Amino acid sequence: LPGVEIVNSGLVDMMSLSELGPVGVLVQGWPPDSVQFNQLKILSGRLLSADDADGVILGKTLAESLNKKVGDRIRLYETDEFRIVGIYQSYTVFENGGIIMLLKTLQRIMGREGQVTGFTIVAKDSTDRGAIDRLREAILRLDTNLDVLPTEDYVRSTSEIRFVRAMAWLTSAVALIIGTIGILNTMIMSVFERTREIGILRAVGWRRSRVVRMILMESIVLSLAGGVVGTIAAILLIRYLSRLRAVAGLIAGTIDPWTIAQGFLIALIVGIIGALYPAYRGAQLLPTEAIRHE
Repeated sequence: LPGVEIVNSGLVDMMSLSELGPVGVLVQGWPPDSVQFNQLKILSGRLLSADDADGVILGKTLAESLNKKVGDRIRLYETDEFRIVGIYQSYTVFENGGIIMLLKTLQRIMGREGQVTGFTIVAKDSTDRGAIDRLREAILRLDTNLDVLPTEDYVRSTSEIRFVRAMAWLTSAVALIIGTIGILNTMIMSVFERTREIGILRAVGWRRSRVVRMILMESIVLSLAGGVVGTIAAILLIRYLSRLRAVAGLIAGTIDPWTIAQGFLIALIVGIIGALYPAYRGAQLLPTEAIRHE
């Protein structure tokens, strides 16, 4: 079709390994000349060639979980044994925890000779949305059983991705509510216990705005300190979980710096929101009433 530069076919399967328990491992079958190999970074060994009918390459995470290296052998599908010819690193977490073999080999194992799961199409002009839409319509006219989606739309429509995002938003919302209530409760108790102190400060000339700033700053410092502790705990926990065999390939061992920055920004906002009412209450205290408070 006009507008198509490259077409890559592929077969995908999920299998379990006894060493990892019930967690599924992604297995992909690619032709030896697939351009998708160009997206992989070989850490040791080499890529697959047309002669590697009994060869596989393992993702970095999976190789570490299985304690495998180039030259070792691995038994797949309980019957076939393969040579590990390379260890690769991908930009996706799932591929780092997966296995890649030749397409014909996986077709034979699965009993799906001549069949593929789908096609990855590289357009000549991938920056023109109009050209992509026209190419999509042309492909759809080839066969009624075909479905075509741009990469971004495909990722958004995947049920697993949508479920994970929904759970992440739900968990974050609950954490934000609990955090805000916690800060609110802490600062209200702080104002209540320091009523005499605030009254004395007001009596010696502190304005209400200065009292508000004092309480807000205390809340912000408390929230940012929580952000520091939470970030350190998250980094250590993620690194620990990524090394567990039970979740090999499902969890990346690093946290994006932008995610950490977002965490601190959220902590700052929660600190300010949680301290607004306590700051207002402290500023409204009259010096005479506060000094008489027991």
